[in-house]
Amino acid sequence: MKLKRAAALMMVSVMAIASAGCGGGDDTKDSSTGSADKAAESSADDAAEDAGDAEGEGEDSNASAASGDLKYADIKLGEDYTDLTATISLFNHRTDLESEDYNGKKWSEYLADFNEMYPNITVELTTDTNYADDALMHLQSGDYETIMMIPAVDKSDLSTYFISYGDLSTMQTQINYATTWEYQGEVYGVPSTATTQGIVYNKKVFEAAGITELPKTPDEFIDALKAIKEKTDATPLYTNYAAGWTMGAWDAYIGNNATGDNTYMNQKLVHTKDPFKDYGDGTHAYAVYKILYDAVANGLTEDDFSTTDWEGCKPAINNGEIGCMVLGSWAYPQMEAAGENSADIGYMPFPITVNGTQYASAGADYSYGINVNASDDEKAAAMVFVKWMTQESGFSYNEDGLPVAAGSTETKLAFDGVTFLEDEPSVAGEEDLLNEMNSESELNINAGGDSKLQNIIECAHDGSKTFDDIMAEWNQAWSDAQEACGVEVTE
Repeated sequence: MKLKRAAALMMVSVMAIASAGCGGGDDTKDSSTGSADKAAESSADDAAEDAGDAEGEGEDSNASAASGDLKYADIKLGEDYTDLTATISLFNHRTDLESEDYNGKKWSEYLADFNEMYPNITVELTTDTNYADDALMHLQSGDYETIMMIPAVDKSDLSTYFISYGDLSTMQTQINYATTWEYQGEVYGVPSTATTQGIVYNKKVFEAAGITELPKTPDEFIDALKAIKEKTDATPLYTNYAAGWTMGAWDAYIGNNATGDNTYMNQKLVHTKDPFKDYGDGTHAYAVYKILYDAVANGLTEDDFSTTDWEGCKPAINNGEIGCMVLGSWAYPQMEAAGENSADIGYMPFPITVNGTQYASAGADYSYGINVNASDDEKAAAMVFVKWMTQESGFSYNEDGLPVAAGSTETKLAFDGVTFLEDEPSVAGEEDLLNEMNSESELNINAGGDSKLQNIIECAHDGSKTFDDIMAEWNQAWSDAQEACGVEVTE
């Protein structure tokens, strides 16, 4: 098995990767590996065929389930598989949920609750602070955990690594954001939570700076940062440059937030001529990235960007040493839990207004994928666990996320006056086109393109390139990629 262009993540709604923030400050923990026994070379078809020969197929809801017949929608929690005995492994990025300092509900508590309903299913946990990279290594090894948060794989490779939860039309009746990890009509991922895109900030710092209304445009936001610098001791905008992966969060705002068009990211961007040009109205990608450049150029960020500290920024914003950070809403509860001042932490919409309206993307954070090479019992246990986490655990609500279970409205997040949009999927036949464009252009939008954002900071700091110079380079790279990939270009 192989990973195709592993660095280029398929274009999902923002939260993707963004979604994708690591948790608290512990080092990598390896409490178990729990990997499937089958060799990496076993194909998904072979696995399904073997499962189809399992004894007792379809005869008993508590018996081993044939992988080809096992569907998320059919599982009745608390009734099916209650007698199943299995040990499964879960590999994930939320190290903070194991930290003694974490003030929210911990992994150990979720697992204890799960075992009240399913006492014979053991879930062995592994968390990792460098999850995005290490998860890919686990897949490449062929010996990976029963359940993983799906990392940056091409959609065309999903069936190589993970089983389907069911067809898209059925899964859309079960979960929100079913299209995030859908390929050719099958759904391979169930979101752990759902997020929106905005800015986490310290309310007291903004109040001390005299900011009475949250900024709605790039100019208003830069003015707010200037007020924080002039009237407080806080760092106005903390870039998290050194962490790298945190910089990629900026890519998540160039779609719905900056255009108000939920077809832009997955359908129009690849065809757009010069998508990084100045539209002249404070919208689109140009306006998003210029906020970062202008903040650094005007001295409104940390003194030395090379020494930023991801774990350290959490208590720093909690105690008022930082004004704000551009991160997905997944970061909001982490900043709240990082100190005694949780009430001071707020989350505001990204400061762009399109024709009088602010928009925010809503979409999946990391999603659960189930190992295609796992045994039938492990697959059944894993799917039961994923459905329990989605429908019974309260995880998404506890983490200040948007609801994942279809029909649920429970959430702590509220963007008054902001319109939420969910990205439409790619046009049929173009599912892999953005991956190809990202790889060819090396811009890797929403696909680990951290270095291009770091370069904006470097150039703004030393004045080596103007912002327009950078955008011109990106437009040229995009145009060259469109030509190389044979993409039809529209104005």
